[in-house]
Amino acid sequence: MLDLPRYLLGAAEVLALAGFALLAGSTVRRQLLPRFSGPPAWLATGVVGLALLIWVAELLGTLGWFAPLLYVLAVAVVGMVVWTLLPRVVSGWGRPSPPEGCGGQGPDSAGAMSLRPEQRVGQGGRPHPGDRTRGPAPDLVTLVAMAIAIVATIHFAAGVKTRLNTGMTGFDSTWYHGSFAAGFFQSGDTWGLHFIAPQFLAWFYPANGEIFHTIGMVAFDRDVLSPLLNLGWFLGCLLALWCIGRPYGVGPWSLALGAIALSVPALSDQAGEARNDIVGIFFLLTAVAIALNASAILKDWGGYRTLNPSGSLRPGRRSDERGLSRGALLIAGLGAGLAAGTKLNFLLPAAVLIAGFAFIAPKGSRWRALWVSGLAALAGGGYWYLRNLAHTGNPLPWFDHLGPISLPAPDQALGGREGHSMLGYLSDGTVWSDWFLPGLHNGLTIFWPFLVGLAFGGLALATFSPRAPSGRGRANDGPGGDDGVGSASILRLAGVVGLAAALAWLIAPTSASGPDGMPRGFESGLRYLTPALVLGLALLPAALALMPISLPVRFRIAGMGSPPNGRILKMPASLGRHLSGRGGPHTRATAMLCAALIGTIAIGYPIQRHYLENRYANPTFAAPGLNAAFKWASTIRNARIATTSTRQYPLYGLDLSNRVQYIGEERSHGGFTAPISCPAWRRLLNAGHYDYVITTRDRIEPGKPAYPETDRWTEGPESGILFRKPPTVVFRLNGLLDPASCRY
Repeated sequence: MLDLPRYLLGAAEVLALAGFALLAGSTVRRQLLPRFSGPPAWLATGVVGLALLIWVAELLGTLGWFAPLLYVLAVAVVGMVVWTLLPRVVSGWGRPSPPEGCGGQGPDSAGAMSLRPEQRVGQGGRPHPGDRTRGPAPDLVTLVAMAIAIVATIHFAAGVKTRLNTGMTGFDSTWYHGSFAAGFFQSGDTWGLHFIAPQFLAWFYPANGEIFHTIGMVAFDRDVLSPLLNLGWFLGCLLALWCIGRPYGVGPWSLALGAIALSVPALSDQAGEARNDIVGIFFLLTAVAIALNASAILKDWGGYRTLNPSGSLRPGRRSDERGLSRGALLIAGLGAGLAAGTKLNFLLPAAVLIAGFAFIAPKGSRWRALWVSGLAALAGGGYWYLRNLAHTGNPLPWFDHLGPISLPAPDQALGGREGHSMLGYLSDGTVWSDWFLPGLHNGLTIFWPFLVGLAFGGLALATFSPRAPSGRGRANDGPGGDDGVGSASILRLAGVVGLAAALAWLIAPTSASGPDGMPRGFESGLRYLTPALVLGLALLPAALALMPISLPVRFRIAGMGSPPNGRILKMPASLGRHLSGRGGPHTRATAMLCAALIGTIAIGYPIQRHYLENRYANPTFAAPGLNAAFKWASTIRNARIATTSTRQYPLYGLDLSNRVQYIGEERSHGGFTAPISCPAWRRLLNAGHYDYVITTRDRIEPGKPAYPETDRWTEGPESGILFRKPPTVVFRLNGLLDPASCRY
C-alpha cells in the first residue's frame, strides 16, 4: 500500500506535471488563438498541454530515460521555457494583424474585438456571439442538457467504481494497454518494440493513450490513476461536444446528444479500464471543435455587425481571406494527429480532416493549410509510425502490399480471431439476422435505429449544409465559392470526417471478426463505430441551425440558432477568465481551485488504499487457472515471469515490479512468434533467466487437453510446480533447463 508521504509525493508530481503542462499550453494558445476564450480556450489549452506531456515522454523514452525525476524536471523546464520565451519570440517576429484565429484583415477586424460589449451588436440588436458579458440565466434546454450530461457522467463513474473494487479486468486492458504502460514504466523505453502475445501485431499499435497510464505509474509507482483516467477523457469529450455546438448557439443540444452517444453499451468497457477508444474520440472531437470555433470568430454567419466609431453599423467582415489561421490549423491538426497516434481506426478520419483543411482553403493557401496542419498532425501521432518504420521499414506493418508494390512486413499470421469486415457481410441476410441485429441491440441499446439514424442524418446534413442565405453575409465557402473559409465549409468538412470514421469501421478487419459466417467480434467492434455516432449527433443541431428553412419552434422552443451564452457552463466567471487567459489573478478563484485540489487529494488517499487492497485480490474474469495465477502474482515482487497468457498485465504485481514476458522468437521486420518445439522453448527460457513460468491457454476449450503443450516442455528436475489448475500451470525455475533432454 502507499503510505501517506509516498501518496502525497505522487500527488505533488501529478500536480507539477499538470501545472507546467497547462502553463505551456495556455501560453501557446494565447499566441496562436488569442481570440479564443471560455470553453474553446480551455479545450485548446488542454490539447497543447497534453501534447507536451506526450512529447517529453517520447523524447526521453527514445533515449531510454523515461524515469520519474527526469520526466518531472523535463516537463518543468519545457513549461517554463515556453512560458518565458514564446511571447518574446512572437513579439520579436511582429504580431500578425489580425491575430491568429481571427477573421478579417487589418485594423478594422482587430478593432471590432476591442470594442466594448455594448458597442458590438448583432442583427436585430442581439449581442455579438463573441461577448463574454453576463448573459441571461440558463434556459430549460440548457438545464436539461446539463442534467443529461450529469447522468451520463454518473453512469460512467459507476463503471469506474466497479474497477476500483477489482482492478482493470477488460481483455484489451489486460492484454496490451496495461502491458505497454507497465513496460514503458519499467524500461523507460518507448522506442523499442514491447513484444506481447503474437496476435494482430499489437506491438506496433500507437500508444498515446498508454503514455498517460505510464505517467500515473511514474508518479505513484502504482497504477492508482489508471482506473480514473478514462473518466477524465469522458469529461473532456463533454466539453468538446459543447464547443462543437457553441458557435451556432446549440451547445446544449450538441452536449446532450453527444452524451447519450457516449453512454451506449458499446463504450461501457471504457469506464475504469485502460481502453483508448474514449481517448481517440476526445482528440477527434477536439480537432473538429477548434476548427469550428476558429471559423466562427468574427464571422457573420448569423448576419452580425459591428459599430463604427461614429456609431453607425458597419457590415460584418469575412473570415480570414487566406482560410483558417495558422494557429487554428496547428492546434486542430495537432488534435487530429493525437487521435491517430492513439488508435489505428482514427487514422482515416484524421487524414480526411487534414486533407480537408487544404481542400477548403482558398486558392493560393492550400499548400500552406496542408503543410501547417499536416506537420502538426505528424507531431501529434507520427512518433509511433516512425518507430514502426525504423523497426520494419513500414509504418503500417499490417499491410505487406500497396497495389503491386511489396512492402516489408513480418511474415506471420495475425493470430487472434479470424479477420472479417462489415463490408464483406453487408448483403448476407443470415449474418444480419443472427449476429448484426442482436449485436446492434446489445451494443447500442434498443433505440439503436434512432441513434444510428440521427447520427448519420447529422453527418449527412453537415456534409451537405448550405451556404449562408442571402442577407446573412457571404458564406466564404472555399473552392468554387468565395475565397475564404466559412462556418458552413468547416461544418461540411466535419461531416465528411464523421463519415470517414464510419468508413474506417466498415472496412476494418476487426469490425466483424470471427469464423466465417460467425462474426463473434461484431458487438465488441461497435466501439469503432461510436466516433462517427458521437460526432454525428453533436453536428446534427449545428447543421439544423444553418438550414435555410423557417421552423417557428426551432429558435424559440428548441433554443437553436441563438448566440452562444458564455455563462452556460456554471463555472464562476472570474475562474473562467483566469483559466482562459483573460483577466488578471483572482484571489477568490484561486482559493476555490486550491480548495478543490486539496479536497480531491484528501478523498484520493482512502480511495487508492481501497483500490490497492482489492486489486486482483479475488479475480473472476478469466479462466480458473489464470485467475489463480493473477491472485498469486499480486503477492510477489521483483520476479521475472515467463508466460504464454495473452492476458499479462495482472502478472506485473501490485507494485508493477515483476518483469513479464510472453515467450516467443523475434523474427525479421519486427516479427514475433511462439516457439514450435521443446528445445526452442527451453532455450528461450534459459536466455531470459526467468524465476517463474506460467503455461496456460486463455480459456478452457472443450475437446482440447486440459493444459497446453508447453506444460510438458517445462517439466523437469530444474522446474517445480507451484500449483496446477486448468488450463494453467505455474512453475518455479531452480536452474537452466536442458534442451537436449526434451522428449517431445
